[in-house]
Amino acid sequence: QVQLHESGGGPVQTGGSLRLSCAASADTYNSYYLGWFRQSPGKEHEWIASFVSDDKTTYADSMKGRFTISKDNTKHIVYLDMNSLKPEDSGTYLCVAGDVHDGTWFPKAGYWGQGTQVTVSS
Repeated sequence: QVQLHESGGGPVQTGGSLRLSCAASADTYNSYYLGWFRQSPGKEHEWIASFVSDDKTTYADSMKGRFTISKDNTKHIVYLDMNSLKPEDSGTYLCVAGDVHDGTWFPKAGYWGQGTQVTVSS
């Protein structure tokens, strides 16, 4: 059973920063590569970033520069640091488990946590 728990969301003003955390069970952390998605009202799930190996990451083009994914292998936590936040960054941020094939990350349907809400006010 995949176990993922996101935290760190909350209200923030435009231009502010937040660090989101995704705590995974040991089995989940060691079995999958983790990434982040965002779901905003009226929009499809939007991929942000993910790990494609133990030390290699990949980002959506629109997310490069302001978002940074990192992890702590000893704590089984994946982080998402978000800077220069904008109102359009508001949404529910989901940590997702996936597999990697030929260097490409494939999220697994249903393998995500409950999400953490980010609200950026102008």
